[in-house]
Amino acid sequence: MIQVAQILFILSVLVILHELGHYIAAKIFKVRVEKFYLFMDAGFSLLKKKIGDTEWGIGWLPLGGYVKLSGMIDESMDTDQMNTEPQPWEFRSKPAWQRLIIMLGGITVNIILAWLIFTIMYSTVGQKFIATEKIQENGLAFGDVGHKAGFENGDKIVSVDGKFQPSFNRMTLDILLGDKVEVERDGKIIDVILTDEMKGEIISKEGKEFLGPRYTNSVVDSVVPKSEAEKAGLLMGDKIKSLNGTNFVYYDQFKDGVSKHKNDSIALVVLRGEKTVELKAKVDKEGKLGFFNKPLDKLDFEVNNQLTFGQAVPAAVKESWSLLVYNVKQFKLILRPKTEAYKHVQSPIGIARRLPDTWNWEFIWNFTALFSIGLAFMNLLPIPGLDGGHALFTIVEMITGKKLSDKAAGYVQTAGMIILLTLMALTFGKDIYQLVADKLF
Repeated sequence: MIQVAQILFILSVLVILHELGHYIAAKIFKVRVEKFYLFMDAGFSLLKKKIGDTEWGIGWLPLGGYVKLSGMIDESMDTDQMNTEPQPWEFRSKPAWQRLIIMLGGITVNIILAWLIFTIMYSTVGQKFIATEKIQENGLAFGDVGHKAGFENGDKIVSVDGKFQPSFNRMTLDILLGDKVEVERDGKIIDVILTDEMKGEIISKEGKEFLGPRYTNSVVDSVVPKSEAEKAGLLMGDKIKSLNGTNFVYYDQFKDGVSKHKNDSIALVVLRGEKTVELKAKVDKEGKLGFFNKPLDKLDFEVNNQLTFGQAVPAAVKESWSLLVYNVKQFKLILRPKTEAYKHVQSPIGIARRLPDTWNWEFIWNFTALFSIGLAFMNLLPIPGLDGGHALFTIVEMITGKKLSDKAAGYVQTAGMIILLTLMALTFGKDIYQLVADKLF
């Protein structure tokens, strides 16, 4: 329930402020706003009250929101109003440059909101991130897909497309969005080139877990019930010192050693408190024992840059711009079929499941800023039915001097809404199916 409450809060803030951007711009140019709704009121609304010319309300369907402007074909698909002569207070009677500003009002507010949130966060709690230099002091450890892609345990990421990423939080994303990864291996610089197919494997099989810090030891965090580890007598807190008489420095070395003894027995020496214990264990057919290694505390690698307000302002602008660029690159990745990234596009249901199950204001505001940039980018797309689609036709009108007819605008808007509703149905359906499947299986 806390995850649901968080996503509803975030969506409410973003939708209200986005639509407020349209509302304020419309009022500046004296366009009548007939409705201002949080969420969609398909069929009925939960709350509504008319103040002046505007009906303010809350819809029952949490799929965004809208403002209905007089003299404009929008989400309401109200075309009857277009059969009368244009009135001075209508959207269609305004000059193209004014209509363009009104259309871009929501996007502008989303970008400003992200900038303000980052500015406040950086100047109060600080600019926090996991430092790449710290987390890869001993090199990095990779999953099976990472090894298949050409990485090796112990590699250090030097750059992606010639740029060093100081924040490890974004390292995986940089690699997926980049073309050439430079790694330091045994004192040499080596290039790793990822194909679209390999990126698809990383996205579908391991995601962010495809690389991580290299553990300097193996400490049992938990044991899988009825596993070979449990049968062997491994306990939480045990430190594994050797495998078949061979000592190892890193956990990935132990893991690789175990995988070579599928369906075979191995001898372990563990340190349990101050006592040394010898155990016999059998490796399962997948090359595993059945325990989870104690994770490193990522806070040990966290950097917190305390910025003054004057320093936070440009840093927030830079971060907002950086996120916008990431959105563009991710969209390009989605459009490359071989990566199959399109299969992992998430609806608010999928996003909510990724949120923490405790209420954390610092996380919520940072996520709101990130989501706000994502919403701005999505609305910039030149798709009929989105702000970007309206803006595109207005820009074409400004260049050519020819305005799209009301009839054609109606057809375009209908096509756009069909596309958007289809995409929403697919993403929501996928996430609902996954939610149900996780509960049942």
